[in-house]
Amino acid sequence: MNHDKGKTHPGMLPVDDTELTHESWKIFQIMGEFVEGFERLARIKPSVSIFGSARTAPDHPDYLLAEEIAYQLSEAGFAIVSGGGPGIMEAANKGAQRGKSPSIGLNIKLPQEQLGNPYQDISLSFRHFFSRKVMFVKYASAYVVLPGGFGTLDELAEMLTLVQTGKSRHIPIILVNRRFWQGLLGWFEQTLITEGTISPEDMDLFTIVDTPEDVVNTVFDYYQARGFEPTMLEKQKLREL
Repeated sequence: MNHDKGKTHPGMLPVDDTELTHESWKIFQIMGEFVEGFERLARIKPSVSIFGSARTAPDHPDYLLAEEIAYQLSEAGFAIVSGGGPGIMEAANKGAQRGKSPSIGLNIKLPQEQLGNPYQDISLSFRHFFSRKVMFVKYASAYVVLPGGFGTLDELAEMLTLVQTGKSRHIPIILVNRRFWQGLLGWFEQTLITEGTISPEDMDLFTIVDTPEDVVNTVFDYYQARGFEPTMLEKQKLREL
């Protein structure tokens, strides 16, 4: 028997039953997002998740670079996964559709509605960032990160943290456009390592390149000796994500 029902304790505010019911039902909404994501993406492999700014114009060099990277990876047999929106995300899906492999968009519903780009063979829609993040990581054989803002940095930090802490398998994390990233990498080296908040070997968690060919070669060089299929230990980590 729950003797605390209807009681409040010091420092606790009473909970409105309607609000509590709404929060409880949200669990099923979140479960639905995971189930749909697992069912639709589990067989899409190998895949590469590509990130970058939603604000990049179609005539910008980074847009054209992202499109060519996605095209070459798609031709090489990798499904391409993006956030489904405009900018670099659109370029990634567009390049994937030019190639022979599936183009996938993991769209997010935002207060200022993000419009999905028209280059998606498979399109999923998420209300919750955290369930969407799991889908970016769970089936990815590599992360390719082009110039972007807070959302891009969030995805990069998330993947670095998962690999650093051993919660996810190690995969190639590739930063594209040395000029854009060099300030951040300098801060990593001069501040984070100096202050002891990361280890020098953490700088080996990622690779920085400038060309589509370098991206493709980095991915294939990593998997050449070991193959794309996760080891038993890696499969266990992925199950626990």
